Amino acid sequence: MRTLILMLMAGAGVTYATRTYTEQKMQQVVAKSQQVVGQAAVGGPFDLIDQDGKRFTDKDLHGEFALLYFGFTHCPDICPDELEKVSESINLIDKWTGVKITPVFISVDPQRDKPPLVKSYVREFHPRMVGLTGDLDNIKTVSKSYRVYYSKTGESDTDYLVDHSIIHYLIDPAGDFVTFFGKNTDAQQLATQVLQHLESWQKEHPDYHRGKALKPPLQTAAAAAAGTAK
Repeated sequence: MRTLILMLMAGAGVTYATRTYTEQKMQQVVAKSQQVVGQAAVGGPFDLIDQDGKRFTDKDLHGEFALLYFGFTHCPDICPDELEKVSESINLIDKWTGVKITPVFISVDPQRDKPPLVKSYVREFHPRMVGLTGDLDNIKTVSKSYRVYYSKTGESDTDYLVDHSIIHYLIDPAGDFVTFFGKNTDAQQLATQVLQHLESWQKEHPDYHRGKALKPPLQTAAAAAAGTAK
């Protein structure tokens, strides 16, 4: 038993280190590409299936900002926590500004996550949440384009978990990647930081929610800034 516990602890350490390394590498990719060409080499076209079994591509997100999260429906704790967080953050943005950001869940477990299961899963978190799955090749393609790390853990073909990176990707109304947020960003910080990007977009595109002040309450912005600085 002691040996088994030590093996499990070692395995957990390896997957955590791998995930952390992957997220650090993506930060380097984003920073380097922004310095060179002004736009990060993250994201791109995708062709998947939504929770109703219909084709869904990146173009279906055009017109409004979206937050993408990659996970799987059998995830015991991390995915539910992160999806609850993003749901809370987009509700705050809606409350503060009336802007309805689109939350998107993309499965990295297409073997089990078929549309009916994805549909029941995303309903637990937010009525506007879009759930996406697809065949293995298409999931691999979109995961690679967003620099998502994921790997099955376990020897069973049916009873397994999927270790994966824990990142929310902000996509602008043109479908381009803007930035990403890690696990340590709470809901209020996430909402406040997303609004900063909405405000910047509005300045460059005056017709985007014309007349709306895309800012959080002053006390909320100050609290979020203080939390980020810690």
